[in-house]
Amino acid sequence: MDLLKEAQSIPDVVHLEIGEPDLKPPPEVIERLNFAIENGLFNYTPALGMWELRERIAKHYWDYYRVDVSPDRIVVTTGTSGAFLVVYSILLEPSDSIALADPSYPCYKNFAGLLGINPVFINVDASTNYQITPEKLENLDIKAVHISSPANPTGTLYDEENLRNLCEYCRERGIYLISDEIYHGLVYEKKEKTVLEFWDKAIVVNGFSKFFCMPGFRLGWMVLPEELVRPAEVVIQNVFISAPTLSQYAALGAFDYEYLSQVRQTFKRRRDLLYEGVKDIFGIDAKPEGAFYLWADVSKYTQDSYQFAFRLLKQAKVALTPGVDFGKNNTHKFVRLAYTRKQEELRLAIERLKEYLL
Repeated sequence: MDLLKEAQSIPDVVHLEIGEPDLKPPPEVIERLNFAIENGLFNYTPALGMWELRERIAKHYWDYYRVDVSPDRIVVTTGTSGAFLVVYSILLEPSDSIALADPSYPCYKNFAGLLGINPVFINVDASTNYQITPEKLENLDIKAVHISSPANPTGTLYDEENLRNLCEYCRERGIYLISDEIYHGLVYEKKEKTVLEFWDKAIVVNGFSKFFCMPGFRLGWMVLPEELVRPAEVVIQNVFISAPTLSQYAALGAFDYEYLSQVRQTFKRRRDLLYEGVKDIFGIDAKPEGAFYLWADVSKYTQDSYQFAFRLLKQAKVALTPGVDFGKNNTHKFVRLAYTRKQEELRLAIERLKEYLL
C-alpha cells in the first residue's frame, strides 16, 4: 500500500502491483444491478444471503465441478475477507493455532491476529510447487490449516493428489481444512479441483472479485458443513447484518460461462506475454498455473526487495509489489508482478525493465 500510494503520485507509471482485475463483469451483472436500483431493492437480505443466490452458487458447483452441494450449506458474505473473519471466529478460540503457507496472502495472518489466533507459518518453495503437504504439518499443534489454490503471490495450483492427501490427513486428525478458491476460473492449462471433491467437511471460501471481475461489489461466499451454518449465521447477524443487497442481486447475472471463458483467455495471453518477457530478467522458478501473478526472484540485483521495488518505481516507472508483504521465507529476494493490465502496458513494462536492468 505504501508503494501504491507512491506510484499514484508519479505520472506514466505502469501498474503491476495491484491484484485487481481491470476487465468488466458479465453484462447481465450490470443489467441486474440496474434492475435492483430501479425497483428500490435496498432492504437487508437474510444474514445467510438471498436464497435465490445461494441456489445459483450451489448450481455453479454442479455446472463447473460436477459436485453436488446443497444451497443450505452456502453462506453469502461481505467479500472473502468477511468470510475468513467469520470462519476463523467459528472454528478457533483465542490462542488456537492455524497453519498458513509462507509466502501467502498477508491478510490471513492479520485476520488471525484480530481474533487472537496464532498463525503457524509453513515454509513453502518450488520443491513442492509452493504447496503445503501433509509432511509439513507433522508434529504441529494446530486446529486448522488454510490453503490457497491458485495461490497469491505465486499463481501455483494444488494438485489433485496433494488435495486428497491433505483431506485425509486433516480428517484423521480432526483438523479443519480451509480452502481459499477465489482464483478458481483463472486456471490456464488444467481444470482446477475444488477441495469439496475429496472431503465434504472441508470449508471453501470463494467470491466474485477475481474471475467474475466484480472486486468493488464486495461479495463472497462460503461452503460450510451443515453444523457450522448456524454459528456462521449468528456471527453475520451481529457483525455484518448481511452482505450488500445490490451486489447480491447483481451477482445473479455473474455465471455467464461463455463470457468468463473470454476473461480466462485474456489473462492467459497476458500471463504468457509477461512470463516470456521477464523470465530472462528475473528468476521465475514456478510458471503460474492460475491467478494473475508472477513470483519473481530478484536476488541477482538485490537482497532487499522492498527498496528494490521503490527504486524500480522511481527510476524505471514500473510498480511491483515487494515480496516481504507475503511473509518472511526468503521473501526479501522476491517481487510480485500482477498481469492485470492491457498487453500494451505489459510490453511497456517489459521494455522499461530490460532497459533499466540489463
